[in-house]
Amino acid sequence: MEYSLFRLFHILGAVLIGGGLMGVWMADLRSRQLRELTPFSEAVRNIAVFYDGLVVPGAVSLLISGTWMIVKFHGGWNFLHIPWLAGMVGLFAFEFIEGNSVTRLYFMRLRRLTRSALDAGHVTLELRRARGERVPTFTHFLDLPLLFLIIALGATQPATWTLFLAGSFAAVALAALLTLAVPRLYPWSSEALPA
Repeated sequence: MEYSLFRLFHILGAVLIGGGLMGVWMADLRSRQLRELTPFSEAVRNIAVFYDGLVVPGAVSLLISGTWMIVKFHGGWNFLHIPWLAGMVGLFAFEFIEGNSVTRLYFMRLRRLTRSALDAGHVTLELRRARGERVPTFTHFLDLPLLFLIIALGATQPATWTLFLAGSFAAVALAALLTLAVPRLYPWSSEALPA
């Protein structure tokens, strides 16, 4: 019963974080398509709503339930000898740190710059520069592929590191491709936006 209960919380955490990251992805994509400041600011606000309302609670639920299941049912530090579980933990730790130190902070700064642009009545140079930053764009596009890899590792529970390595490479390649392609589809250059 205890295992089933923690597994339920773990699955609910995965659903919350997955739904939240998809919402963030869609809101970000929508913000890139918009050329008017007011609807753009609403799309940026939606990013924060998805992060704070779904991604963060989902991550906390995964952290608590996952830690408890590892300690109670997988021998604590022995999880390091189980490729699928060590891979899940490593990717989750990376995503947790990266998500809170790069991606989430970037979107918080983007929201603040959008508010300043609304107060100024036009798109500011700082907002244009922030929208064009490559590193937070890459880490944002890396979130969903890594989540899918984490879920794949948990669902298939491979005994080798092959899926982890191939999936990590594919996730990085997909994020790099999206980082190059999406901003070109919806440019945020000074020529594209009204001043």
